[in-house]
Amino acid sequence: MYNRKAEIGNSCPDMKSKRKRIILGVLTIVIGLPVALILTAFACFSIMDKTNGTIVSSGVTRRYLLYVPKTYDRSKATPLVISLHGGATWPAVEMHISRWNELAEQDGFLVVYPEGSGAFFGGLGPGPQIWPMGPHSLGRDVRFISDLIDRLKAAYNIDATRIYADGMSIGGGMAFALSCRLSDRIAAVGAVSAAQMLSWDECGDPKPVPTIAFHGTADKLAPYQGGSSPIAPGQFPKILDWTARVASRNQCKGDPIDTRISPSVVRLAYTNCANNADVILYTVEGGGHTWPGGKPLPEWMVGRTTREISASRVMWEFFVQHPRGPK
Repeated sequence: MYNRKAEIGNSCPDMKSKRKRIILGVLTIVIGLPVALILTAFACFSIMDKTNGTIVSSGVTRRYLLYVPKTYDRSKATPLVISLHGGATWPAVEMHISRWNELAEQDGFLVVYPEGSGAFFGGLGPGPQIWPMGPHSLGRDVRFISDLIDRLKAAYNIDATRIYADGMSIGGGMAFALSCRLSDRIAAVGAVSAAQMLSWDECGDPKPVPTIAFHGTADKLAPYQGGSSPIAPGQFPKILDWTARVASRNQCKGDPIDTRISPSVVRLAYTNCANNADVILYTVEGGGHTWPGGKPLPEWMVGRTTREISASRVMWEFFVQHPRGPK
């Protein structure tokens, strides 16, 4: 059973100096902010680098953080949510920001937070990780997720038709990549402030997969209007264009429907799609590189976190409506 105390740690002074230097270096490069401010905001995150499971995949030991709700019943097939962390972070940060565990406890599903490949630093191990999108690394990470699903299915009664993937930033990009490479296992995907770095030529699978996304118009790290970003080389797509391409892959027909659901949140919905593979985009006007309704990060660093909508709650409701059917 998951140990909540291991998730948080006790105090900032316990963090290791080496890990602190890694965090400061990465965030200074990626975000471009003064070291002193980064230290103030993220010093405590280093003690959250906790995992409670390992698996050997492609000959390499990979780590993950698993949450099993107290209500788990082995006699009942249980959904699984795979939540992928953003770049230069790790599984416990994704758990902390998304607050998936609270929903898992309420609604009775498992959540697993896999750890990225670590290629940002040239190797695996504790500390900030990423999900690279190169052909070799992507294949390795997709295999890791597939192996992890097998491991959890062997240990728990997982409902094979209700396995979902989501992620933040590059983790959202990786969730989309899973819809391209694991459509036979993943029922639906969610992307939050996603850094979409996988080219369409590399998607490799035209099969429809229900997709839900959340993105702020003031996101400076994964720009809503596309273009360059301080966190990655190359050009990001415009979010509306990317959403339309997903809808095309999912064989959606007709124009999308725009609905304002709160003062600063607009819902764009493609619902007439093959295999019930709806495509939904929630645009947060003035929202930053953040998880709507989740644990806020410092606004001066990543922008505003809206409280008008909970990405996790809305995603879960979307997932529930989209079990995996015949492909």
